[in-house]
Amino acid sequence: MSFWNQAGVEPKRAFRWLLYLSGMPQFIVTKVKKPGFTVGNTPYQFLNYEFKYPGRVVWSPINFTIVDPVSPDSTGSLYKILTNAGYVIPINYQEAAPATISKKGMVESLGTQIKLAQLNQDGAPIETWTMNNPLITSVDFGDLDYSNEGLVNIAVNLTYDWATVETNSGDGPAVGWTTETPGPAGNLSEGGFRGDNTGRSGFGS
Repeated sequence: MSFWNQAGVEPKRAFRWLLYLSGMPQFIVTKVKKPGFTVGNTPYQFLNYEFKYPGRVVWSPINFTIVDPVSPDSTGSLYKILTNAGYVIPINYQEAAPATISKKGMVESLGTQIKLAQLNQDGAPIETWTMNNPLITSVDFGDLDYSNEGLVNIAVNLTYDWATVETNSGDGPAVGWTTETPGPAGNLSEGGFRGDNTGRSGFGS
């Protein structure tokens, strides 16, 4: 049975979320890209055949868009993160030991974790991503245009070392997919998706 025919099944909605980053007010964030990953592979060739083996897991960067209010000032806050990370204007490039930006400084200026929470209709988190050791890779402070009466937006790109996710249905742990062999064509009750409400996902259950 399709989920839209079941009153108790609610799809996740793209407008119910909050981003938590270094004291940044949630209301200024207008758009965010969720985490993702890629798995490398190494091919092994034998005679006419090629077999592939999984390699490294690489987490994809995220990006988000924020508006730039006068207060709290988003431009000033992002620039402060950069200077707190160790960036120094090269006023005197002949100094014996000029300061440089560092991972430790960037992580400490951003906070060791960034959280992205998707919410249900009651405002409770049903999916929470945690990105660890975040680093800013680029900031675009937006465009100005005499013919544009809109808000000034800032685009921020971030990378991180790894991410974790916690899911919740609102009434307890979320039920995931099953790894059982799908049933015959047209019969989704035999395999595919578990419909017995046992709470078992099929992944190590």
